[in-house]
Amino acid sequence: MCARQELREPEKVSLICSLLRQSPPGEFGQVVQDISALVRDDKLMRQEAARMGACHNQNNFTPIQINRRTVLLTRYNNLGGNRFFDPQDKFSFEFDHLRRVTSKPQLHGVMLDEGELWRETLHKGLKPYVSRHFPEGNCCVFRKSLGKRQMFVACIEAHQYQPSNHWNSLWKSDWTFALTPFTTQVTGIFLVQIHYFRDANLHVTVSKSVSETLNVIDRSQFATDFMRFVKAEDTKFHIAILENIQALSEDIWEKNLRRKLPVTRTFMNWNKLLNDQHMNTNVSKTEVLPCLLKHTI
Repeated sequence: MCARQELREPEKVSLICSLLRQSPPGEFGQVVQDISALVRDDKLMRQEAARMGACHNQNNFTPIQINRRTVLLTRYNNLGGNRFFDPQDKFSFEFDHLRRVTSKPQLHGVMLDEGELWRETLHKGLKPYVSRHFPEGNCCVFRKSLGKRQMFVACIEAHQYQPSNHWNSLWKSDWTFALTPFTTQVTGIFLVQIHYFRDANLHVTVSKSVSETLNVIDRSQFATDFMRFVKAEDTKFHIAILENIQALSEDIWEKNLRRKLPVTRTFMNWNKLLNDQHMNTNVSKTEVLPCLLKHTI
């Protein structure tokens, strides 16, 4: 009988990073614990989990609470060295991606110039919209200077983490444009992730890119047009997801069953049916869920 061969450190690192990179939103900590039990190398695990945790949090626009305000962790407010800044309260802080704690807050100087006035106007327009349409939603607007160009990125994050109900989900989008005279092109990127893990392991990822040219007259006009564009695209994307889920459900019922059944659109209690028929089999008595997927807004 062959002895089990121990993995070399580069192979362990590759395995750890590959698995952590696939962590569903809201489940990174649990994945770290599971891998730790397999790898049995605490030092290496902490090192790689901290590095991949930083990527995971920034990719998912992870919200954290600091000074009773929610701040998103993104690559747009990353100062390096696990330090991030809050553009609203104008301070920076360090974040431990493993322990999920903040430390060493300090003022982060921002010049109150024309670009900052535009950023604040956009944030004031975006915040009420997100609060109304996303029950667990958060947003932030960032700006970057690329030479003489002012770039703005509006980030939206909304999640529902319900591990006790065996599902987690994330909706995020970012909207990028440059402040240029007369017109500018706004580009939006959507990403929705759903993980269902009761009696199955179902991962759903949906993404989409959109763009539109908007007029640039003044801050108030642009903020109004920008929010109208974001709301319209959010609504279209949301409706498209629901229609695709409905079409998928109907396709499964109408085409992929072994034999045709009458479509009554009512939930059949298979467990009760099996019991009533006194079938002498080892069928598990796990309840069959009437639905699998839930959306986030």
